[in-house]
Amino acid sequence: MVIDMQRVFAEPTAWQMPNFDSIVPNIAAISAKMPGRNIFTRFVVPHTAEQAQGHWQNYYRRWKDFTGAVMPAELVDIVDALAPYATPDTLIDKLTYSVFEAQDCMARLAALEATTLIFTGVETDVCVLASLMTAVDRGYRVIAVLDAMGSSSAEGHHATLTHVLTRLPDQVEIVDTAILLAALAGGA
Repeated sequence: MVIDMQRVFAEPTAWQMPNFDSIVPNIAAISAKMPGRNIFTRFVVPHTAEQAQGHWQNYYRRWKDFTGAVMPAELVDIVDALAPYATPDTLIDKLTYSVFEAQDCMARLAALEATTLIFTGVETDVCVLASLMTAVDRGYRVIAVLDAMGSSSAEGHHATLTHVLTRLPDQVEIVDTAILLAALAGGA
């Protein structure tokens, strides 16, 4: 599960994540080891705040520059370095933080016969966390790759990895890219 590695978070916008580029090589290395098993998500935006559901309208009133009426459409794209792995059959567009709210998420996971979900992407303490927690609730084995995630809030990133996820040792494994790649090479 590669969460929201999009240009809107990489480029100079109000949503830009500092150090975004530092996690891209790790995500690329993991994606290359798992051809045909990657799912890339894109956080897509409504055309106007009024087209959003419920309190999402308030969110997009605050972030009006990130509605389809204002934001350049290409900012939703996956960054170039990961685009070779993010083919149309691997993409899931989502309107909310959790990928599990997307209509075709469960069907895609079922088609892959997925029992383990490896989480990478942005933001650790928002979209990654929301998706990861739903995966836990649905009974998946969950692996969080700490050096393949990031957030615009260093405090939020750190707190998620050290205080939230560590409270779930029976349900969430926290590893770094090197350990994961070694495990994948060994068939784990």
